[in-house]
Amino acid sequence: MLIKPNANILPDTGEPGFGIYLHWPFCAAKCPYCDFNSHVRHQPVDQQRFAEAFIKEIAYMRELSGPKTVTSIFVGGGTPSLMDPATIETVLDGVARSWHVPDGIEITMEANPSSVEADRFRGYRSAGVNRVSMGVQALNDKDLRFLGRLHNVEEALKAIGLARDIFPRMSFDLIYARPDQTIEAWEAELKQAISYAVDHLSLYQLTIEEGTAFYGLYKAGKLQTLDEERAADLYEATQEITAAQGMPAYEVSNHARPGAESRHNLTYWRYGDYAGIGPGAHGRLRHGAAKRATATERNPEAWLQRVEAERNGMVENELLGPEEQADELLLMGLRLREGVDLARWQHLSRRDPDPDREQALLDLGFIERLGNSRLRCTPKGMLVLDSVVADLAF
Repeated sequence: MLIKPNANILPDTGEPGFGIYLHWPFCAAKCPYCDFNSHVRHQPVDQQRFAEAFIKEIAYMRELSGPKTVTSIFVGGGTPSLMDPATIETVLDGVARSWHVPDGIEITMEANPSSVEADRFRGYRSAGVNRVSMGVQALNDKDLRFLGRLHNVEEALKAIGLARDIFPRMSFDLIYARPDQTIEAWEAELKQAISYAVDHLSLYQLTIEEGTAFYGLYKAGKLQTLDEERAADLYEATQEITAAQGMPAYEVSNHARPGAESRHNLTYWRYGDYAGIGPGAHGRLRHGAAKRATATERNPEAWLQRVEAERNGMVENELLGPEEQADELLLMGLRLREGVDLARWQHLSRRDPDPDREQALLDLGFIERLGNSRLRCTPKGMLVLDSVVADLAF
């Protein structure tokens, strides 16, 4: 074991950092709202073979990135909690052999309550995982069934308790703006969630994504979603409740007690570099003045064959110039409560924000300046974030 199960997670330095994303694509069932790269297999997955392929692709990505100090690792999916603890340990050790991994960096693993066992959780902890992100999604059984989840509320609360006891840090996800959901019902559910002594919550509005089962029902008129006004009311209620409970939004959909923000996700939103490894993983790696945008084969078996033959499963490897990087920096950074580093954006785009467009957004109350160094969306602007980004990036 190369990574020590450190209980003290290093503090956030405010820098973008360098992250490692590891994608385990397998699930026990496909949720009807999910458009992530997840796949159901009715025969046991050859975990040893996949782990060996992860090691090969890790080594290849190390050649692209050069020597780096890792600031966070995230094991996502799919359902990583279907992996054996030994598989997690093998893959994490592969990361530690390829890059410098200091003691105490944040190492997150996603887990579903239906696949949680105490022994398995302790095995992940021993392998070095020190933060778990639980896919709870709802705290009533009716909506859990609607969302296609395999667990019930009792199992979710048991899993939350186990995670809280075993891991230094724990977060869980909830989906709101569900059909017919009232503000009163969501307020009660959200306050219940906060009461479980978590330090981080990810709260997402239900969206209908093309290619999902919900999309087919929606197009057939068999699924009704909340109108924009009611969804906006739920969003505003979410901000008020979490702020009052000491868990304000630090990003559009993510809330944390001070110091408990996700280091790995901050790397994305601060436009840091990260290596994406595994089927369907995306990455951003510095390449001189350019940035390399990578993506791997989505189908797990096709990815496996590619890696075994070529040491990587990449199907996209594009160099982004300064202007493209500036657009991505703006797109990601305006999601954050801390906003965007203007000097960095100006360096990449080689221009200043258009004064007329900026003033119009200021007058509308959608953005605000933090001194001369940062620009951020207001809570009002977060409701129309895509439009704000489009106006500023033009």
